[in-house]
This record gives sequence, structure tokens and C-alpha cells, in this order.
Amino acid sequence: MNVLLPDDLQSWTETRVAQGQYHSTSEYMRDLVRRDRDDAQTLETLRSAIDKGLVSGRSERTIEQIIDDRRKRDGLT
Repeated sequence: MNVLLPDDLQSWTETRVAQGQYHSTSEYMRDLVRRDRDDAQTLETLRSAIDKGLVSGRSERTIEQIIDDRRKRDGLT
């Protein structure tokens, strides 16, 4: 795969490599793609949790009860 970057982005990638964090521009690009993939997976997990929470409805417990239950579960009380 070949990727053509505008001059400013090419310069940026070369600077990152020159700073020593990456051995090559290819390594830098692979890292960016991995991070993007991981971020997309994290976002999907969060969206799924939000959807699950919305579907579950409103709780009758108070915030204090919810916090107390969590502390008990975590062994903090």
C-alpha cells in the first residue's frame, strides 16, 4: 500500500521519526492505524453500554444507594 501525504503531513511524520519514537514513517503510520482501530472499538463498547443503560429504564434507587452498593461490591465498606 502506498500513501501520499501533503507536504505538511509528510513533514510531520518525518519529524516524529526524527524524534526517535518511531524507526520509520511506516511504523508511525501502522501505530496511527492501530490506535484508530482501538479507539473505534472503545467507542463502540461505550455506545453499546449507553444503549443498554437507556433500554434498562430509570432506577428507583437513590445515588447514595447506588454508590453504597458499588462500595460494598468493591469491598470498600
